[in-house]
Amino acid sequence: MEMLASPEIWMALLTLTALEIVLGVDNIIFIAILVGHLPKDKQASGRTIGLSLAMLTRIALLFSITLIMRLTEPFFTFFEHGVSGRDLILVGGGLFLLAKSTMEIHESLEGDEIREPGTQKKFASFWPTIIQIAILDIVFSLDSVITAVGLSDHLSIMVVAIVIAVGVMLFLAGSISNFVEKHPTIKVLALSFLLLVGMALIGEGFSFHIPKGYIYFAMAFSVFVEMLNMRLRAKRIEPLHLRKSVPMDLDSQ
Repeated sequence: MEMLASPEIWMALLTLTALEIVLGVDNIIFIAILVGHLPKDKQASGRTIGLSLAMLTRIALLFSITLIMRLTEPFFTFFEHGVSGRDLILVGGGLFLLAKSTMEIHESLEGDEIREPGTQKKFASFWPTIIQIAILDIVFSLDSVITAVGLSDHLSIMVVAIVIAVGVMLFLAGSISNFVEKHPTIKVLALSFLLLVGMALIGEGFSFHIPKGYIYFAMAFSVFVEMLNMRLRAKRIEPLHLRKSVPMDLDSQ
């Protein structure tokens, strides 16, 4: 009870919850895009399972924090750079994100979106989609957990912050998924954002730190510009087309 009366504890909880939500934005976007390939009746369960896996992964990593800290110790040296287990996970996850985002952009522009009239859309399989989500959950969770550990010494506070953050993401995930699916340009922007995140992960793996604030600002500015474009398109009035005049045949009169 003394912990609950401490302002420092509540401040740490609010800070960690906000941090988990911000660091989970890329996770939500990735899940929203992958789940969009599932049949309509399976999309909600796909989002729920995907975000639940993200929560369980973060909590499991917190309870194995000793192992996580060992991952930062170099396994071998490559071009005078010590490569740790964390580096391998980040580089592998970044490459997977680059490849997956590139394929998704290709499919959006030249794949199933442009298909012969009368042909049915091909849906993705449920469990392979969940496995892809689980793989990236590990990568996104690693960065999130290491940051959280640096901000708080109380394991219980970190667990509560993760649970609250995932609850907020579950509440927002459906709206974000529907919005992304209804607006193709937003979907391409989101995939471009994931390309940037993939490059940032690869950079982190090679000890080249790219502050995520720059990436989030670039994405937010692009979305703001696209929102203005969407508003202008909605207000655009169809021009009046005048009927062509038919020349009179004077000989017939």
